[in-house]
Amino acid sequence: MEKKPLPKDENIYDIRCPILYAMELIGQKWKLPILWYISDAENQTLRYRELERKVVGITDTMLTKCLRELEQDGFITRTQYATIPPTVEYALAERGRTLIPALESVYNWAEEQMK
Repeated sequence: MEKKPLPKDENIYDIRCPILYAMELIGQKWKLPILWYISDAENQTLRYRELERKVVGITDTMLTKCLRELEQDGFITRTQYATIPPTVEYALAERGRTLIPALESVYNWAEEQMK
């Protein structure tokens, strides 16, 4: 992969940068843990309450907001079943599945750095 040099006379925030684009989509505090837990689920789907238990410290409001944004950006799919009470399952969409190898690489790198 060839790194493109940044123009010296331009602000990085004023140009189209792939790293900044990625951070806009997944750079919030809770989005990566949500994606990580969904990808690590036994059947690759998790219900709302399961996610709430796994992502320790997240509020209902923030979990709902992040799930909506991840769905809107095409990283996850949401399936709602007509039961009482309503059952909702979240799974990785194709776009989310393509991100997992990069997350695994970052995880492995961080694990090495923590030693």
